[in-house]
Amino acid sequence: MGTENDIIIGREAVIHDDELEEVFIRASGPGGQNVNKVATAVQLRFDAANARGLSERVRASTIRLAGQRATKDGVIVIEAARFRTQEQNRADARQRLAALVARAAEPPPPPRKKTKPTKGSVERRLKAKAGRSVVKKLRGRIEND
Repeated sequence: MGTENDIIIGREAVIHDDELEEVFIRASGPGGQNVNKVATAVQLRFDAANARGLSERVRASTIRLAGQRATKDGVIVIEAARFRTQEQNRADARQRLAALVARAAEPPPPPRKKTKPTKGSVERRLKAKAGRSVVKKLRGRIEND
């Protein structure tokens, strides 16, 4: 079913190679004449909303984590123009997508356990409150008898 180019992240997350769409575009920045002629930057598109290799939990988490990189339809767009060659930019974009999905696939943190304050801490808090109350009362007017 899978190919050797599939990115396996975990039990709940596999990015199939045929679900990735790459478009090569011209990059901005340094590169001299070369930057105006050669399309070295890559725009990687991954339809996370319809990806068959993601569980429902990972799918929702991936789209949420992608933020502005995700379209309304759930397509994640990653642009990589860090390097001067297509191959390096292609690998960089795939690596960034894999890191995003891996972060989304992490298990949720355990729920917080509610605890009661200790008897000693409650007593210390009340003693401090009483002390502050006394200080504020002493700031008031002095009445002559």
